[in-house]
Amino acid sequence: MATDTKLGPDATAIPASTGQLNRDDRVALLRFMLLMRAIEERAMSLYRQGRVPGSFYDGFGQEAVSAGAAFAMGPADRLCVLHRDLAAHLVRGVTPVRIFAQYMGRAGGVTEGREGNVHFGDRGLGCVGMVSMLPDMMLVAAGMAMAFRMRGEARCALTWVGDGATSRGDFHEAMNWSAVQRLPVIFVLENNQYAYSTPLSLQFAVDPVERARTYGFPGERVDGNDVEAVFEATRRARERALAASGPTLIEAVTMRMHGHAAHDDMRYVPPELLSAWRERDPIERQEKRLSALGVDVEALRAGVAREVEQAAREALEMPMPDPAGASGGVFCEGEAEPLGDGQAPWSRFAEVSDA
Repeated sequence: MATDTKLGPDATAIPASTGQLNRDDRVALLRFMLLMRAIEERAMSLYRQGRVPGSFYDGFGQEAVSAGAAFAMGPADRLCVLHRDLAAHLVRGVTPVRIFAQYMGRAGGVTEGREGNVHFGDRGLGCVGMVSMLPDMMLVAAGMAMAFRMRGEARCALTWVGDGATSRGDFHEAMNWSAVQRLPVIFVLENNQYAYSTPLSLQFAVDPVERARTYGFPGERVDGNDVEAVFEATRRARERALAASGPTLIEAVTMRMHGHAAHDDMRYVPPELLSAWRERDPIERQEKRLSALGVDVEALRAGVAREVEQAAREALEMPMPDPAGASGGVFCEGEAEPLGDGQAPWSRFAEVSDA
């Protein structure tokens, strides 16, 4: 499963589908990526208008990493979604209007206005809300995976993590514990070249996939701008997890095309590097695949644009939350509600992958 393939801006190979994805699946992957980009572009505009409080983070150019990985997971699996992985929420079934409402702190947001911006998750859809300190969610995912194993459940957990977080101690704690306990967990490392303004050359001397191997489990490097390659790597990792073969680290090589957040002009990134990665845009690559299959890509784009604009309008009309209800939903009173089954737009595929 491990590979020594070196990926970079000059990589041009686009592998065909492995057969695990049918035409509808491949169209769905493109649609989720288009939705993510369109939502974030519209939200950035709203931020600049003062309608989105705080700061704003996006995953422009990294859409394939979250879309491909989330699409490979089953309904009962759990995902710890980070701030550049909006497509994962969309795959699980969070609607664009709820996401816009979340960004603007409206009552109709995922957290019902208790928190704006990116710290949200829908428990009923299997999405765990993130905390800002990375890679803390690796420990959360490992904990959930351990619970699954202790209860004898055929399910696994997945989380994403940035390359800069590999220098923190909790990254290594999560890797080591998951390996020793052979937990059903998948770590997707988004290698987007910069940890804020720190380039890869100043972050680590040993490749992340090698670190996984030294802890005793497989590491695989994939083209993070190829949504089908990310899907396939995650599908294999999930099969390993469900077969009690332990964790997997997937290093998805991509590029952060925008600044760390809206306030960051990323002057520290060489223009030629951005130019080279722009030629490998994940959405354009999937569009070329589907155009060759006769898919009307322009119609798909137009449909997504209409959907996103309508969602933004609906969210703008939502009321702000009632301050009197701020303390509601903080603590569980009585018996906890059962988790939802995570049914989402890809449930047909999940049935196939669970077989």
